[in-house]
Amino acid sequence: MLAAACVAALALVWCLAELVPAIHLRDAILLHHFTVLGGPTVDPVLRNLLHLLDPILYVLWGIALIALAVARSRPRVALAIAVVLAIAPLSAEVLKPLLGHGNDGYQGTQLGVSSWPSGHATAALTLVLCAVLASSPRWRPVAAVLGGLFAAAAGAGLLILVKHMPSDVVGGYLTATLWVALAVAGLREAERRWPSRRAIVPS
Repeated sequence: MLAAACVAALALVWCLAELVPAIHLRDAILLHHFTVLGGPTVDPVLRNLLHLLDPILYVLWGIALIALAVARSRPRVALAIAVVLAIAPLSAEVLKPLLGHGNDGYQGTQLGVSSWPSGHATAALTLVLCAVLASSPRWRPVAAVLGGLFAAAAGAGLLILVKHMPSDVVGGYLTATLWVALAVAGLREAERRWPSRRAIVPS
């Protein structure tokens, strides 16, 4: 149900941002409001934060999460994390050329051709949600809170540095949530059909 809701939300966000002129303009206005938060002190910090999502580091974070799941004797979770970490950002990259469109500008802030959904936002939230999956129940709330702050900061950084439109970032978050929701559904179904000695995911 969550995955279906994400698909519907993705379609709605794209249609509103692309086909409704008032929302199209509001997207640009909101982007401009974020840019005023930047400056010589903030911008370098945000760039370094976004560098944590560079492809090589993304792979290393993924390997660490897979290793954590294996160390906790959760091979199915490890496999699910590997699949999600690969397919979520790939799906964002596939959608970009298919759904790209021009953006409005506002008071000198102009991004140009849209790249919807944001690959960086997708990668950030995918890592966070996979970290929650890989964590033990005791540490899961900590992973969720700290990871949520990271994903939010990454999304804000994309806007402040004029890398993406707000609708791009929302689309990225929804893309990540979609694939992780499907992975959790798959894990639950696998546990139902082939019960393991220990629960794969929390009920």
